[in-house]
Amino acid sequence: MSTYLLAIPLIAHGLANLAGVLAPWTQSMSGFKDVAWMFSSGVTLKSTIGRLFSLLWLASSASLVAAGIGLFTGQPWWWDMAVRGCALSAAAILPWWRAVPPGARFGAIFDLLAIVLLLTPWGSQIG
Repeated sequence: MSTYLLAIPLIAHGLANLAGVLAPWTQSMSGFKDVAWMFSSGVTLKSTIGRLFSLLWLASSASLVAAGIGLFTGQPWWWDMAVRGCALSAAAILPWWRAVPPGARFGAIFDLLAIVLLLTPWGSQIG
């Protein structure tokens, strides 16, 4: 049962992160705002740095989906992939806190909670 409780949200979160991949490159920002990130007022989501951050979103998306599938199929590497995917996702979201939609903020909270959960003894018992 715990496998499903974590695998499904990992996959769903990974798929949701694809919005962060597409937003800097398309006209439809899907709730994202093209406002400055936390470090400089000249850097926006559609700037070169914003577009480079879409690679973090892409890496986190691939990692989270792979982790969920790995957990479903009993692969031993799923845990490492989940921790890395959540860390990449949080790294992609947090600098853009003012630019992301509310769902992405919820995703950042999910990332941090999942990392804490996975690093506890209970996390090593899943799967």
